[in-house]
Amino acid sequence: MSTRKLALAFILSIVFLVGVPTFLGMLTWVRITDLYRGYNDTELFVTIPPGSGSAEIARALVDAGIVKDMWAFRAALWWSGDARKLKAGEYRFDRPMSALDVIGKLARGDVFGRRVTFPEGLTIAEMAKIYESHELGKGSDFIAAARDVSLVADLDPAAKDLEGYLFPETYTLPRGIPAARMIRTMVDRFKTVFTPEMRQRAVDQGMTVRQIVTLASLVEKETAQADERPLVAAVYRNRLTIGMGMQADPTVVYALQKAGRYDGNIRRQDLAFDSPYNTYRYPGLPPGPIASPGRASLEAALAPADVKYVYFVSRNDGTHVFASTLDEHNRNVQKFQVEYFRAQRAQRK
Repeated sequence: MSTRKLALAFILSIVFLVGVPTFLGMLTWVRITDLYRGYNDTELFVTIPPGSGSAEIARALVDAGIVKDMWAFRAALWWSGDARKLKAGEYRFDRPMSALDVIGKLARGDVFGRRVTFPEGLTIAEMAKIYESHELGKGSDFIAAARDVSLVADLDPAAKDLEGYLFPETYTLPRGIPAARMIRTMVDRFKTVFTPEMRQRAVDQGMTVRQIVTLASLVEKETAQADERPLVAAVYRNRLTIGMGMQADPTVVYALQKAGRYDGNIRRQDLAFDSPYNTYRYPGLPPGPIASPGRASLEAALAPADVKYVYFVSRNDGTHVFASTLDEHNRNVQKFQVEYFRAQRAQRK
């Protein structure tokens, strides 16, 4: 008897023994669990547009070589019961997969995402560079989308852009995420972190959300030390209380940046630069945030330390020394600035 006849006889014997429905079920199971890879690239991306039906999804996956054929996809879809759960998005494939595994991936919405970190203390322009550098889109589109102040109208009706309201965090993002969607995601995250309870605390303290976020942005730019944030916030709060100028160097930097005149250094003459953001020239807080503060700086702005400090100066090691009087501050400046840099110059000679 030929090999073909033997195989047919074997199949017929199985059908006879287990029955037609069971046999078809076995065939289906084998087909939908069989690993398949019909593409040669190391990785392959397939985008499922929103609103796609199962037939469209099947055709996209079969054409891409992810699933062997339409029958395998439909059988896996029926077997899984996930026909109504398939989600749109961009999916990454880099290994052989069964049709059932592919269905599971789409049902879970296991879309491809890039982890992108926006550190604390960045401006909109600086965040735009990160957005573009990760090939998410054009930086100019990010900046344009950050002008949609309607997103914070409930928090800050005076906002002219979203400076300070794009929350700094690590986001998992699909490739090519539209700038407007990215901006909305960051604002939504800010609103989640800056809770209604925190907003009420601002009101109870006689401050607007804009003032708190502005103060928090100063704190964020002045120190990266967690234990110093409440102290820096206290310094600026105390200065506001007694009518003393903020005299914050980061506001000068921001003013120069907005004017396209910042080259990485502040010179004595820059302290006189005419900008409402220059707190050496104009009293009180600047008109708005100068960067995006993180959670800790927002908390510090709402809960400054109970101290009388109104001065601080860098120790040149990432920390600061604080003072309550001008005499004490002048001694600190002499020690940590004048004498320190004098010693540095002497070592270089």
